[in-house]
Amino acid sequence: MAPLDVAMQGLALFGLVLFAVLWLMHFMSIIYVRLHMHRKRSEVKQPFPQVPGVSLLKPLKGVDPNLISNLETFFTLDYPKYEILLCVQDQDDPAVDVCKKLLGKYPNVDARLFIGGKKVGINPKINNLMPGYEAAKYGLVWICDSGIKVKPDTLTDMTNQMTEKVGLVHGLPYVADRQGFAATLEQVYFGTSHPRSYISANVTGIKCVTGMSCLMRKDVLDQAGGLVTFAQYIAEDYFMAKAIADRGWRFSMATQVALQNSGSYSIGQFQSRMIRWTKLRINMVPATVLEPVSECFLASLIIGWAAHHIFRWDMMVFFMCHCLAWFIADYIQLTGVQGGPLSFSKLDFAVAWFIRESMAVQIFLSALWDPTISWRTSRYRLRCGGTAEEILDV
Repeated sequence: MAPLDVAMQGLALFGLVLFAVLWLMHFMSIIYVRLHMHRKRSEVKQPFPQVPGVSLLKPLKGVDPNLISNLETFFTLDYPKYEILLCVQDQDDPAVDVCKKLLGKYPNVDARLFIGGKKVGINPKINNLMPGYEAAKYGLVWICDSGIKVKPDTLTDMTNQMTEKVGLVHGLPYVADRQGFAATLEQVYFGTSHPRSYISANVTGIKCVTGMSCLMRKDVLDQAGGLVTFAQYIAEDYFMAKAIADRGWRFSMATQVALQNSGSYSIGQFQSRMIRWTKLRINMVPATVLEPVSECFLASLIIGWAAHHIFRWDMMVFFMCHCLAWFIADYIQLTGVQGGPLSFSKLDFAVAWFIRESMAVQIFLSALWDPTISWRTSRYRLRCGGTAEEILDV
């Protein structure tokens, strides 16, 4: 057989394997969401004296229109033993006034404000959280981003997942209902492509965790050296999860989503965020270079060509049918993650889905083009293995 024929056969076989893997991911994520997510209201399983105490660490910088309403949901949690540790880097940050307002409104909630941070590495989030982490008095720490809002029973749900052999409980990232097309675009991404990869990775034993909302055993983090150990990384959540897994602990996913509710959002901000995440994944997990073939349009082309080469099916007809099946599966996935009616029409979903899928390869190529990371007000140069250095203006 000629080398070209061997290469063609190999590519066709790759297309069939890709088809099987991607649709297995579709079915795993859809079934998992239907069986595990959005259960009825959780109740504390342990008697009060045995309820695990939780120290909530909140990294704050700046104020967006939803900050005060998001933060307030943590002051009204229906959980008997927790503290809120609000961490702000700069004294003149407007988030300080928001924190003081909530501290005054809820004097009976165990909450404290830490201003100034502690410079221990290049990661600004870790630097910000250090004083709060050092002052935490409970054995469980819950690191939760400023843009997240919660339900009254969210912490109860998370602690119920923290069973004897579990060292980390994380929430599936999703997006709250908001107005505008940019919000729809975010919701479509976090309800389709992202949970398909995120859930299927966790179901198959791959440790895939985002740091938007993570409940962790503090003693396990301390065994790894504490938060300071992770200050050399930009993607601190990946390395914190790895440190916990390396010590033999399991992960569990909460039944509620980690509900992002930022009041500042746009298509440009979404693109920048996706490019930054892709850069980090490429730097930490080299296999990420294969990521574009898991996106609908490119995958459908490869699989369609394989079907044509092996079965002599019409390639473009197969491509269109495969994209339609993918579209339907994504809609089913999204409604499951939403856990209720969508806030936008099916037409809005179709437009947002098409645009998001069309952006996928461009986002990946943009990430390859410039390896530096822009985060908050600083820029960083990534190093192999996940460490980084701050780029200082001279």
